[in-house]
Amino acid sequence: MKRSLMDILCCPVCKGDLTLDVENENEKEVLEGKLRCAACRADYPIHEGIPNLLPPSDH
Repeated sequence: MKRSLMDILCCPVCKGDLTLDVENENEKEVLEGKLRCAACRADYPIHEGIPNLLPPSDH
């Protein structure tokens, strides 16, 4: 996932702002980590550079 996507991504549950927690990245993109919604506290994993923005099953 490219860091520049942070400008356009929002939480699919509440439309809140997302923060990025990086575990692994290369010079081009974030490979592993998570996106977290500050408003509803939902977490969205990033695996192999692909963010999973499906709403959590408990919402």
